[in-house]
Amino acid sequence: MFSLVAQVARLFRSNHVETPSSPAATLMERADSRAGLDAHDAQELRAAASAWLSVVR
Repeated sequence: MFSLVAQVARLFRSNHVETPSSPAATLMERADSRAGLDAHDAQELRAAASAWLSVVR
């Protein structure tokens, strides 16, 4: 039963998600989602986004 609910939730979630405008935005979104689980990993993702932006500019 849980797998059915999970599949339905994934279906609705994938329909409403917009693609980020840049890789930096993707990294920042991942950092925000990881912040509660692993603060060190979230900080590394933010640093990667910052590095990408500094290279692009």
